[in-house]
Amino acid sequence: MRKMLLIAVFAAMGLASCTPAENTNTNTNNSNRIVAASPSPSVAASPSPRHDDATFAADAAQSNTAEIALGRLAAQKAKNPEVKKFTQRLIADHSKALAELKQTATRKNITLPADVKPEQKQTHDRLSSLSGAEFDREFMTVMVEGHQKSATNFQAEANNGTDPDLKALAAKILPIIQEHLRMAREISGKLQ
Repeated sequence: MRKMLLIAVFAAMGLASCTPAENTNTNTNNSNRIVAASPSPSVAASPSPRHDDATFAADAAQSNTAEIALGRLAAQKAKNPEVKKFTQRLIADHSKALAELKQTATRKNITLPADVKPEQKQTHDRLSSLSGAEFDREFMTVMVEGHQKSATNFQAEANNGTDPDLKALAAKILPIIQEHLRMAREISGKLQ
């Protein structure tokens, strides 16, 4: 018992002596937020990005994963030829973006979430229950809303990110998201 108490005291002393930069492996109240731990000085890896960059990477991974899943759903359910064509581009572009993000995250020691956010799953489930012209309209509305949000997030990272690799990746992918948004608005306007 005394030995366990001593171990607990030494462990607490070790944690208390950590500087804020050393003790960054704390996950606050949001289980979808990924915080990368700083590597130890003896590890010859690139420095971990600050929390905001890691959060951007996690959100971007979930967004790309959700877009791919919605695209696959639309490939099965869409009736409008323009929606079907948009869906093909959506899947291809977001698959490529996700692959690049995963490569960058691996180099940065960022663990990306494997699944989408609950609200993204709810959107998928809601769209799954629709068909025909109603599906096409709702799908394109979701595409406009999702790409508006993604464009804002990628623009913020491209402008304000602190990790040069994530910042460059955001700047590279942003024009693709903006093109998807332009296309989604145009198709959505025709379906109303």
